Amino acid sequence: MSSTATDVVRLLTVKGETLAVAESLTGGLVAAEITSVPGASKVFRGSVTAYATDLKRDLLGVDATLLAARGAVDAQVAAEMAVGVRKALGTDWGIATTGVAGPDPQDGQAVGTVFVAVDGPVGADSGSAGGGKVEALRLNGDRAEIRRESVRSVLALLLKELAGEQTGNERAQDTERNGGF
Repeated sequence: MSSTATDVVRLLTVKGETLAVAESLTGGLVAAEITSVPGASKVFRGSVTAYATDLKRDLLGVDATLLAARGAVDAQVAAEMAVGVRKALGTDWGIATTGVAGPDPQDGQAVGTVFVAVDGPVGADSGSAGGGKVEALRLNGDRAEIRRESVRSVLALLLKELAGEQTGNERAQDTERNGGF
C-alpha cells in the first residue's frame, strides 16, 4: 500500500466522503491499491474495470460519438469515465484511468499515453473549483511500469483535489486525530 493511498483514505474518512474508480489500462490496480489500506471500506464503494471500449459507453456513460471520433485514449473520455463511475456507484468522488500500456499503440496513440481524471463535488465554501480535472501523461517504461505510474498519478491527482477542498479547521482536526502530518 502506498502512502498516497493511505492519505486518500484518511482524508475521505475525515470528510465523510466516498470514492469510486473507473479503470481501463490499470485493470483494477487502482482499486487494489485503495483497498490495501486498512479502513478503506468506510470510503471506497467499488470500481468498474471497463477495459473494452463498449463498456466505457454502456457502463460508464461515455459518449458514443466521442469514442467513435477519438477512441478510448482521450482526455475527455477519462473525464467522462470519472463522472460516469461517480454517478453509477453514487459517490462523492470518481477517478479514472485510460491509456496505452503497450506493447503496441492503440487508437493512434503511442505507448505511454495516459489520461487520469478526477470528478468531485463542487463546494461553495471549499475554496476549490471542484468538478472535474484531467491530467495528460506521457510515461516511459515497460507495460508494468506504465500501469504502476498511472496508479500513482491518479491517486496523486485525487489527493491534490482532496487536500485543496479540506478547510483549515478540518486539517487541524485531522492533524490532531492522526498525530500530525
